[in-house]
Amino acid sequence: MNTAAIQELARQLKIGDLVFIDVCAKPFKMVSDATASWTNHVGIVVQADGSAVVIAESTFPFSKRTSLDTFINRSTQGRVAVKRPRMSFTAEQTQAIVAAADKRMGILYDTGFDLYSRRQFCSRLVYEVLQEAVGLTVGEVENFATLLQHNPRAKLGFWRCWYFGWIPWQRRTVTPASMLRSAQVVNVYESNQNDMEVAC
Repeated sequence: MNTAAIQELARQLKIGDLVFIDVCAKPFKMVSDATASWTNHVGIVVQADGSAVVIAESTFPFSKRTSLDTFINRSTQGRVAVKRPRMSFTAEQTQAIVAAADKRMGILYDTGFDLYSRRQFCSRLVYEVLQEAVGLTVGEVENFATLLQHNPRAKLGFWRCWYFGWIPWQRRTVTPASMLRSAQVVNVYESNQNDMEVAC
């Protein structure tokens, strides 16, 4: 996306919006493969002052706040989608979202994608912020076995190497793909997909 397009998008965003991108790094691409989805990373809007939009995200090495333009520019060909929770937030709920996100800043990234570890990963951060702040569940908690049953063509060889030979099949997680598909959110924006099918 060019600067003008990002600025136009920024004017539409609200605190609590979910922003999805496609990160080109190999582990993220394998998340896309495993979940049969183009998206592999998600953050949540925690500041929306016209053109000044800030995303809370869990990324390597630790969770942090990132400007909207920096966040989108990490995506392959600038591909982005924005989803908004169906429920409307009060001023108090909006403040609670920001506070819940702030509590999770500076936490090391969890490369094991374990929903119950001491560390953090992108979809877990967003999932927990919305649950804690407003009691809203966006995304599906599922174990690795169920997740990969949905996509039998997933490249298991990569994940066996990733987990040093043994995939923790019963480990519970939540994915960006399940959030993107959630019935609890509505579409705000999605990039034109016609020119997006390019290699990293």
